[in-house]
Amino acid sequence: MSAPVIRVTDLHLSRGERQILNGVALDVSRGDIVALMGASGSGKTTLLRVLAGLEPFGQGQVLVDDVTVPTGVPGKGALAALRQKVGMVFQFHCLFEHLTVLQNVCLAPVHVQRVTPAEADRRAREWLTALGVDHRVAALPRELSGGEAQRVAIARALATDPPVLLMDEPTASLDPARRLELAELLRSLTAGGRRTLVVVTHDEDFAQAAASRIVVMREGRVSEQA
Repeated sequence: MSAPVIRVTDLHLSRGERQILNGVALDVSRGDIVALMGASGSGKTTLLRVLAGLEPFGQGQVLVDDVTVPTGVPGKGALAALRQKVGMVFQFHCLFEHLTVLQNVCLAPVHVQRVTPAEADRRAREWLTALGVDHRVAALPRELSGGEAQRVAIARALATDPPVLLMDEPTASLDPARRLELAELLRSLTAGGRRTLVVVTHDEDFAQAAASRIVVMREGRVSEQA
């Protein structure tokens, strides 16, 4: 059996006196779509942010596609290595308000991967078309609906073709039809094991439709898997 693409061992993270993650252990195989579920405050989004190198932790081991996420605040070298492996879709989109849709999606390929602007443009338009928002390339984020902004954020994360994609509540702004479309898209993204997804969601129907495995968190640790 091949090594997991994500391995989390005995992960602890606290903020002041509050323990947010309390010994999380999780392995994710290449090509899996794992839905992280659980009550608000159970540590789901914090775990996602640790995997993306956005949340320093105090104890444990975190490995993402052969890149070790260090304890404490990651240095520039560790962050640069991690950004080649991980794409992140935030719950509230986090698009740059002064840039158009196309410019938002082109940003990471040009500045992180150093691809040419022409290649970044090609990738961006390809993903925007796949996600049904290619007609909004010239729009600013404030001109988008919630669902359009979410799909643009997904396109931006996919534009660098990361082997690991992390998504925080991706269906929050989508209507039921778009949620099913997204589930189908996510399954296609993992075909052949070329990409691994970890998705935080409260949407049970979406989790059942999209995920190969559901992981439930409770009080800062994994409590069950199905």
